[in-house]
Amino acid sequence: MTVKRNKETIRRFWQEVFNERKFGMIDDMFAEDYVYHGAGGQDVRGRENLKGFLTMYFSAFPDLHAEVEDLFGEGDKVCSSAMCRGTHKGELMGMPPTGRQVAIRVICADHFVGRRVAESFELPDLFGMMQQLGAIPTPRG
Repeated sequence: MTVKRNKETIRRFWQEVFNERKFGMIDDMFAEDYVYHGAGGQDVRGRENLKGFLTMYFSAFPDLHAEVEDLFGEGDKVCSSAMCRGTHKGELMGMPPTGRQVAIRVICADHFVGRRVAESFELPDLFGMMQQLGAIPTPRG
């Protein structure tokens, strides 16, 4: 029953928090001392900082939307793969808006303690995103 419940929590995160921007649900889904480990050694600690981190991306990509492609779990861990699409309409880490659309895959492994996510390891295709935004040249084939 626990794996099923944890998978449902992650599915709800992608739909209700990520797609519908219901940030208040983070307090119920994530541990107070939650830690996010992202690309390039980036760490975000705590629920409030997670909300700020998500807000940064939603400010840059106001129409950002995720479609869960795969979701599986075992024990106290759940892994998900989602295709995220959005239009770059706001500043992102000093990069002015380009108006370009991006489509990147995000793979995330979440560790639960009790009923809450305590730690996440996420691998977004930031290189692909930067290529789509024109910040990194794409190889010619």
